[in-house]
Amino acid sequence: MTIPTTIRTVAVAIIAAFALTGAVQAQRLNKDYVSYIKKWDKVAVEQMEKYKIPASVTLAQGLLESGAGKSTLARRSNNHFGIKCGSSWRGRSVRHDDDAPDECFRAYRSAKDSYEDHSLFLTGNRRYASLFRLKPTDYRGWAKGLKRAGYATNPSYASLLIQIIEDYELYKYDGGRKARRARRRGMTIIPHDTYIANGLLYVVAREDDTFDAIGREFKVKAKKLAAYNDLWRDYPLMAGDIVYLEEKCKAHPGKATYHIVKDGDSMHSIAQTYGVQLKRLFKMNKLDEDYMPEVGDFIWVK
Repeated sequence: MTIPTTIRTVAVAIIAAFALTGAVQAQRLNKDYVSYIKKWDKVAVEQMEKYKIPASVTLAQGLLESGAGKSTLARRSNNHFGIKCGSSWRGRSVRHDDDAPDECFRAYRSAKDSYEDHSLFLTGNRRYASLFRLKPTDYRGWAKGLKRAGYATNPSYASLLIQIIEDYELYKYDGGRKARRARRRGMTIIPHDTYIANGLLYVVAREDDTFDAIGREFKVKAKKLAAYNDLWRDYPLMAGDIVYLEEKCKAHPGKATYHIVKDGDSMHSIAQTYGVQLKRLFKMNKLDEDYMPEVGDFIWVK
């Protein structure tokens, strides 16, 4: 079987575009933010392992609320998360203008104490309880949930957190100790982005990817993952290959009813393009499995 040439071309173009975006993005990264992340990433991961709050979210909130540690509240009171006193607070406090003049904010002996109290504030408050039912890698869900629960009054709060997490790749830290050990070895663990086509979830393979590695990430058996894509478990994936994470359809779910074969097309590439099981594609076209499509042929996809 041949892997989809046309899909690979499109996918490689997408990857190249993301790489270019990343290069431009790197040029506009805030040096203060980068320094803050290096200083507090281990503490954020430790808090995640202890309290199950994504490290990416903790870091993004710390960056946003403290202005990368440079806000008056952070410098004078070690309050990195903008947490107000509240009726239950018995510790030190300071007055600071925020939504209203002269509001009461918590003050800490150290910034690390602020990180600990941030975790206790979220875990001990019932209005944030639903967040702990989310997957630890669902930073978007956490960001939106924090805003919905009233953590901040800024209507763009969730969007700002998500932008920081994605701009600075903070999602890398949500792998806990494993991710931290990998970073010490000079490696970077970055989860695959997921996409939807033909109503099916898929990822774009990267260099050195295997069905085993992708299967472990998404908790799908490698043999089953290979079968979803009409391939075998040890098939050598190439960067740009489309890998469906669920079983393909028996017929194309979209509007197209047929495909006109172009140069480089194969029955497998057509099956991947339209999200159709390869055996069903042969069957609906009444073709033998050794059939090789020729340019201009009509292949029914539903």
